Amino acid sequence: MLDDIVESLDYKILIENQIKEQLSFLLLKDQKFSIVLNVEKISFNPKLPKHIMDKINHFALFSLSNYTYSTINLDDSFLTFETGFGEENIGSILTVPYYTILQIIVEDKVIFINHTAAVDSFKSEKITRNSADVFKNNPKNKKFNS
Repeated sequence: MLDDIVESLDYKILIENQIKEQLSFLLLKDQKFSIVLNVEKISFNPKLPKHIMDKINHFALFSLSNYTYSTINLDDSFLTFETGFGEENIGSILTVPYYTILQIIVEDKVIFINHTAAVDSFKSEKITRNSADVFKNNPKNKKFNS
C-alpha cells in the first residue's frame, strides 16, 4: 500500500511542490542548507570526468553555501546550482529534479525527508468510470437506483 502512494504520480507532484516551497522559504530567509540527492537522476553540465563520478555515492550530500549558494536557481521543475568537484575543483552546474532530493538539512538537522527520491517510475492513476456509474451518481437520477 505504501508503494502505491510513494509511486503515485499525484504524490510525486505533491512532494515536488513541498520541496519547492521548503527551498523557497530557506532562500527567502537567506538560510544556508545542505541536500542529499539521488545522483543517478540529476544532470551535470559539463559532465564530470569518470574518475570523479566514480567517487560520488548513489545518494550524495551537497552543502549549498558561499559561491554555490549564490548560484541557486529554482524553476518549475528543477533546482540548479554550480559547484566544484575533486582536487581540481572542476565546476559543473547540477540540474536537480525536485523529487530526487532525499533530504533537506539545516544546521545538521534534517528538516525534510522525501520518500520519492529512490522511485524509478511513477504510476498515473487513471479513473475508469462507465456510463452507468455516471448516470447513478447524478442526483437527478436517484429514483432509478434500486
